[in-house]
Amino acid sequence: MGRAPSEVFIEFCRIGNAVKVSAVDAESLVEVSVMGSATTPATVLERAAIRKLAYVLAKRRRHG
Repeated sequence: MGRAPSEVFIEFCRIGNAVKVSAVDAESLVEVSVMGSATTPATVLERAAIRKLAYVLAKRRRHG
């Protein structure tokens, strides 16, 4: 997997018993989101979103 982007904007949005976490790379403006239980610690969800963002950015670099 690729390395994490240097600057990331994170947004948490609670939807009932779930939380949607969006992560946006400040340089490329690529955005990803993950969903999780509202009882899951915010740091766990944030790390998952950042890992997904790093994966998507690395995939885009490989495939142009």
